[in-house]
Amino acid sequence: MTRQEYMDMYDAVGVAMEVHTTLGRGMAEQICQEAFAIEMELRGMQIEREKTLRLQYKNRWMEKTYIADFYYKGIIIEFKYVEELCPDHRAQLFNYMRIAREERGILFNFGERNLHTERYLYLPEDDDFVLITHDNYKLYITD
Repeated sequence: MTRQEYMDMYDAVGVAMEVHTTLGRGMAEQICQEAFAIEMELRGMQIEREKTLRLQYKNRWMEKTYIADFYYKGIIIEFKYVEELCPDHRAQLFNYMRIAREERGILFNFGERNLHTERYLYLPEDDDFVLITHDNYKLYITD
């Protein structure tokens, strides 16, 4: 990922933090999503809401579609409002990233006391996902 691609993820996290700070705890997932879209617009950040994702199988488009909460500059963004994220939430994000063929994804949980954020990078050559943290992000910046 380039430094700019990392910064795009950083900016999206900043928007979510502003939403969480402004709305406070306890708002429904749909309210947080709408506020996120508004905040992105206020900052001049173009985002696609409820991005439809389709999967190909042997060069044929499948009828089944999936809907990612947001798509921003190649980043799949998913919102949750749960007590704690579980492996199923991460698997959903990972599947969306694979289907969209995007290497960056963010999972937000507005249901915890503090906003919980997980940023992931998909490594297609290894078919693996890496949690990007403050300690390891420099390992994945290519420029």
